[in-house]
Amino acid sequence: MKGSLLFVACLLVVGAVAAAQTPKVGGELVIAFGTDPESLDPNKITSAPAGMVLTHIAQTLLLMTEDLQVAPLLAESWTISEDNLTVTLYLRKGVLFHDGTPFNADAVKVNLERFRKATYAFLLFPRVQTIDVVDEYTVRFNLDKPFAPLISHLTHNFVAMVSPKQIAELPEGKDIMEPIGTGPFKFDRWVRGDHVRIVRNDAYWGQKPYLDSVVFKVVPSDATRLVLLETGEVHAIMRVPPLDAPRVATTKGLEVVRVPSVRTIYIAFNYQKPPFTDVRVRQAINYAVDKEAIVKEILGGMGGVSDAPIMPLIFGYTPQTPYEYDPEKARQLLAEAGFPKGFKCTLYHPTGRYMKDAAIAEAVQAYLAEVGIQAELITMEWAAYLAFLRKPVTEATFDMFMLGWGCVTLDADYGLFPLFHTSEWAPVGSNRSFYSNPTVDSLLELGRVEPDPVSRKAIYASVLNVLWEDAGWLFLHYEGQINAQRTVAKGLVHHPREYILAHQAWLDL
Repeated sequence: MKGSLLFVACLLVVGAVAAAQTPKVGGELVIAFGTDPESLDPNKITSAPAGMVLTHIAQTLLLMTEDLQVAPLLAESWTISEDNLTVTLYLRKGVLFHDGTPFNADAVKVNLERFRKATYAFLLFPRVQTIDVVDEYTVRFNLDKPFAPLISHLTHNFVAMVSPKQIAELPEGKDIMEPIGTGPFKFDRWVRGDHVRIVRNDAYWGQKPYLDSVVFKVVPSDATRLVLLETGEVHAIMRVPPLDAPRVATTKGLEVVRVPSVRTIYIAFNYQKPPFTDVRVRQAINYAVDKEAIVKEILGGMGGVSDAPIMPLIFGYTPQTPYEYDPEKARQLLAEAGFPKGFKCTLYHPTGRYMKDAAIAEAVQAYLAEVGIQAELITMEWAAYLAFLRKPVTEATFDMFMLGWGCVTLDADYGLFPLFHTSEWAPVGSNRSFYSNPTVDSLLELGRVEPDPVSRKAIYASVLNVLWEDAGWLFLHYEGQINAQRTVAKGLVHHPREYILAHQAWLDL
């Protein structure tokens, strides 16, 4: 809650400054972030960097606002039947895709039927049985059971709308590389590994952007992003190193923006590969790592130690008792599991994707070494890393890997189902650790179809307790965000989804 209040305060300050001045039209704003999008196909994106770019181009039916409320976007309103088995959406009129194709109920049906075949189809299916086009601007979802998180899930970039003409002309098996959406900006070009450029959509249905264009520049190094900001080569950056934030905040022409995120950082085990099949080993690793020190010393306090697989802002969160730093207990558990001298293993991690990810991996390596576990660190370029972790269990060679999960729909279903349900084992879904527990599966399925919020929260409390006792991950921490921008950049929104949004930004040059 404290983080939320801080976030709102930041928004008020930024908004007040922007409102006091008259926006100027024109110019190109440059935002630097750490990793190249792995895709710009709504059905294929898996990361916040990809979502941040896409949300400027392709819009969703509903919107998750910066104060974490579900609001209308391409759907102006919705109704849910008394039996919770029918959801009807009433669409905005007068909206065109960037290629001139009208946005209507047929376009929604085409997009969602395509999504039915996507990796992340769990977001809507199989609970959505059929989609009816009631009239040109009304679409109806028919469910087989109540599906409590449906409205929240409709805010996800996975179900952003692209032109049905583009879908119809897409070759079989090909991804959308140049999305044609309804957003305030249009796709211009993507230079892999370097930048994505978008340009103003002058036919936008809403308030038109002030900027001519926006460039999202890929800069993996924290230090290099900071230098580019200080020299004026970019206007905003993500993930300022915590120890540099005070200096940036006192530098003329720069400002630091601190906002919460909805992301939990974890290290997963290959749950089907010894010795990680033994719960004592998994618990030992949790006791071996000093998470408090990582948050304090490496993250500069921007975040908190995980006390659940989802962070406190998420519906369904219930705190568990943290695994205290206790290397002696870790050694005892390892000995009981038959590894009194530890063992060797691999630990894969990204670089530049999360706040201080490489430094945290090195710290974990050092802590594990203290109890006899020799972890070899291996890093990869982001897109290759995700592909490596999407292999089926028979081809998965890793022992442990670091990832983060942003529960962007703010509902525990999205924070847990794709990561822990057996049906979501990679490459089908995001359960890349091949975790499997029949009790967890049953509870997760029940949580999806229970309409009463109080009962749902109790169900997820049980799920979290089982996952915690099972030591399903090395539970690390949840992140806060430290971004920075030049003071000439006005109207930027720093969103908890880890987006910097330029929809109404402008440059005071």
